[in-house]
Amino acid sequence: MSTPTFQRARSEDQRQQRREKILEVTANMLSEMSVADISLNELSRRVGLAKSNVLRYFESREDILLNLLNSELETWAAEVTDSVHPSETGPRERITGVASALASALAQHSVLCDLISAQAAVLERNISTAVALQHKQDIGVHVTSVVTSIRSAVPELSEDQAAQVMTHFIIAAAGAWPQVHPSEALQAVYDEHPEIAAGQVDFEQFLRDTVEFAMGGLLSRTH
Repeated sequence: MSTPTFQRARSEDQRQQRREKILEVTANMLSEMSVADISLNELSRRVGLAKSNVLRYFESREDILLNLLNSELETWAAEVTDSVHPSETGPRERITGVASALASALAQHSVLCDLISAQAAVLERNISTAVALQHKQDIGVHVTSVVTSIRSAVPELSEDQAAQVMTHFIIAAAGAWPQVHPSEALQAVYDEHPEIAAGQVDFEQFLRDTVEFAMGGLLSRTH
């Protein structure tokens, strides 16, 4: 397969197209490998640009991956806001519905899950203050839209409480994703010794439980 080559981007539209191509290629790579295995050298080769030219558009590998995280999070947030609505059912049913919507939507986005699991420990380390600020502002927009949807479905929650639910949800996803995708060596152990694998969790169900427990616990404090 031939590697695409590009002329220098001379307009802002061309620069944006180049950025989008880099993110697209990175997303494709994450369907084949983990975040830890993504290298600038291989990414540059697949994009068809010299490594130095890729760094004209993003300051580092981590910057690329954080931008991809933002793009993936935007898509997930839109799906959630489309599926979470007010209803006339009781609080328990509404909480269950929100938990299911959040968890089932995220479970369909393996690239986003991989990026979330690496976000705090890896991706937010080798970045400048400017990139860090932009990253937090970008994801804040999407998180806020989901928080608004949560409150529309469960108005018994305050804005701060709905934001806490999202915090629990994201941290749970970050921890559970690598847990349910063990290394080949660990998977071999689990296959041979089922009693050791008993601690493994179902990712989607675990996230549902996390949201339900968080909402139930927060609401119990207000009564």
